[in-house]
Amino acid sequence: MLSFEDKLKIIESFPQLERKNVSLKRVNFHYMESGSDKKNVVYHLHPNGNGFVYADKLNEYDTDDKGMVNIRDFSKEELREIIVKSIQSLVPDILEEKMMEEESAAEEKWVDSEKNTLHLLQEEGFWNIYAGANLENSFSSYMEACEYLKEEGFNKSPI
Repeated sequence: MLSFEDKLKIIESFPQLERKNVSLKRVNFHYMESGSDKKNVVYHLHPNGNGFVYADKLNEYDTDDKGMVNIRDFSKEELREIIVKSIQSLVPDILEEKMMEEESAAEEKWVDSEKNTLHLLQEEGFWNIYAGANLENSFSSYMEACEYLKEEGFNKSPI
């Protein structure tokens, strides 16, 4: 089990979190840029090692009725991972949409090292990848489509 000091060091490595000391030597960490009323990422971290991380929107964790996961027995890696995911779950949707709008266009050309070309098109709420006239793949988000194209060795090219 990580000590209170170990957990503090990990949590304090996230510059987007703001420390708030509370009663009985417990500490909360808030994400002030949250897109909702929920600001607590780390709740009631106690010197005995007990504490909670907000994970209500994360399906892979069992949460209590407040959407919190007990982190008492978490490893360094597990603690970092849940904090990253918790912060990401609280990012305002407006920022995410703006980022997608800035990064995406209605049509993009992607080319690999062998000069093979694929086209990424937004059609009826989906991001479709075409090889010529043939549909290669379809994704529900721009970011998923870009990730796939990069994994396949393609880079965005000016049309």
